[in-house]
Amino acid sequence: MNFATIKYTDISNGPGVRVSLYVSGCRNHCKNCFNPETWDFNYGEPFTKEVEDKIIAAMKPDHIKGFTLLGGDPFEPENSKALVPFMQRLRKIYPHKSFWCFTGYDFERDLLTGKQGDPDDVMAILETLDVLVDGKFVESLKDLNLRFKGSSNQRTILVKESLETDEVVLWDNETPV
Repeated sequence: MNFATIKYTDISNGPGVRVSLYVSGCRNHCKNCFNPETWDFNYGEPFTKEVEDKIIAAMKPDHIKGFTLLGGDPFEPENSKALVPFMQRLRKIYPHKSFWCFTGYDFERDLLTGKQGDPDDVMAILETLDVLVDGKFVESLKDLNLRFKGSSNQRTILVKESLETDEVVLWDNETPV
């Protein structure tokens, strides 16, 4: 797996100051995507153990409230396979920090049904997350007033609560995560 960039002090992709990993590779190709360079699976640099260790070290300070995974798309099979052990390792080290992920895929239709990627890998990543922002970016539904998402069709899902209740539970923009 390659990654496009890492932001070590990101305030745009979840609450508080976060470390964000932008993976390379996406088949959704949303019109006017914010990061079209990340569609290419070969873009950027290889995601190595050294890169993982650098992210883990960057997460240590108390002012870092969480980690965000985006891209590209983390749930592309080429990416999810590589991300599973890293996300599990990161969650084990930082159980009290929030973990967010952005995907163009739909939570119920694509991720939970096994339609997108290896079902075991997908579930392993979901189980590390607190919040998932799902859905393709749709230019005609773009809304600059939305918090942490680009178009009104996208949802900000509380993952653990949704998996426990077998119903989609949305984040209310107020609840700490």
